[in-house]
Amino acid sequence: MPNVLTINGGSSSIRFAIFAAGRPMVRLLQGRIERIGGPVARLTVEHGERVPTLIEVEIKDRISAIGFLIDWLESQPLFKTIEGVGHRVVHGLMHTKPELVTTKLLVELKHIIPFDPEHLPREIELIEALRLRHAELPQVVCFDTAFHRTMPLVATQLPIPRRYAAKGVQRYGFHGLSYTYLMQELARLGDPAAARGRVILAHLGSGASLAAVRAGSCIDTSMGFTPTAGLVMGTRSGDLDPGLMSYLTLTESMTATQFQIMTNHESGLLGLSESSADVRDLLDREASDPRAAEALALFCYQAKKWIGSFAAALGGLDTLVFAGGIGENAAPVRERICDGMDFLGIDIDENANRRHAQRISTDTGSVAVRVIRTDEESVIATAVIQLLGFESKQEI
Repeated sequence: MPNVLTINGGSSSIRFAIFAAGRPMVRLLQGRIERIGGPVARLTVEHGERVPTLIEVEIKDRISAIGFLIDWLESQPLFKTIEGVGHRVVHGLMHTKPELVTTKLLVELKHIIPFDPEHLPREIELIEALRLRHAELPQVVCFDTAFHRTMPLVATQLPIPRRYAAKGVQRYGFHGLSYTYLMQELARLGDPAAARGRVILAHLGSGASLAAVRAGSCIDTSMGFTPTAGLVMGTRSGDLDPGLMSYLTLTESMTATQFQIMTNHESGLLGLSESSADVRDLLDREASDPRAAEALALFCYQAKKWIGSFAAALGGLDTLVFAGGIGENAAPVRERICDGMDFLGIDIDENANRRHAQRISTDTGSVAVRVIRTDEESVIATAVIQLLGFESKQEI
C-alpha cells in the first residue's frame, strides 16, 4: 500500500504527516518543527498512541529547517514507503484544484511571489529541496485560494483603477484547505447546512479568517488580496486605513518593506498587547494587564463584526463553526464573540462551551454553533491519493 507525505510550511514552523493510502486513509505519524530561528528549535513527532518524541536542535533559518526535516525523514523506515508528497501552497492565483508539480508550475509560482512574499518563497524552497534529493517522488500542490474561487465578482473586486484587475489584483481569500475540511466534516455530521444552508466558518488561530458559505459554495471571506487583511491576528494587523502607510512614510520615513514587516510580524495581538501574540498568554494576563485585555477585546469585537456582516451577506445564518487553535481551545473567546448575538439566533450553552463540546449552542437557539478540530493535512493527503491514482491501484 502506498504512503503519502504531507508538508505544511509556515513562517516559524513546518508541519508534516505520513498517511497510508487505504480505505479509510490512516495517519501513521505526524510532527512539526517549531520555533525556527529561535535559540532552540523543537521537533515533535507523534506516532499514534505512543508518547510523542521531542528533539531540540539549533535551526537558524528556514533553509536549515528544510535540510534538517528531509534528513530526519530519510532516517525513518517509513520514508521508503512514500510514493507521493503533498504541499499546502497559500497562494494559487486562479488555480481551482490541486496540481502535479512540474517545472512549468514552479516557474509560475516564482512569478507570482509578489502576490504573497510572506509564504510562497518558503513553500517553493520545500518543493525544490525534495525535488533535488528525491526527483522520483511525484509532488502535488494544494492551493488555499482554490476554495474561494466561487466568490462572486462583488466579493473579489477591489475599488481601485480597473487596470490593476487585469494584473490579478483582487480579493482572493486563504485558509481554504481548512475550510474544505470543515465543510466535509459538517456533511459527515449530517448538518443540512453543509449542502443547502448558510454557514459561517471561523478559522481562528495565529492567522485568523472567516468565510461565508451558501449551499456549499464560498461567497465571501475576510482575508483579501493577501493573508494580512481582514480580522486582527497574532502578529498581523488585519484591515488598515491605506492612508496609514502614507502617514508613516511622511512622518517616520518608513519604507514599503518596513511597513510589510510591521503589519505582518509586529502588529495584531502582539502589537496591541506589547507582550504576546498568543491568546493563552493574554487570557492569563488580562486581569492584571489592560493592554492584554484590550487586545482580546478588539479580537472578539472584530470577529463579532465579521459574523454580523457575513450573516447579512448570506441573508441569515444556520450554522457557525469555530476552528483553529483559538477557535478550538479558547472557550472564553468563543463566548465573548457570541455574546449579544441572540438577535441572529446564536445562543451558547456555557457548560458545553467550557467542555469544548462538538456542539456548543443551546436547543433554543436557531443557529447550530459547532467546534470542529480542523485537519488540513488530511485534505492534502486525500488530494495526493486522488490525483496520483492510488485509489485505482488499490482496486487492481
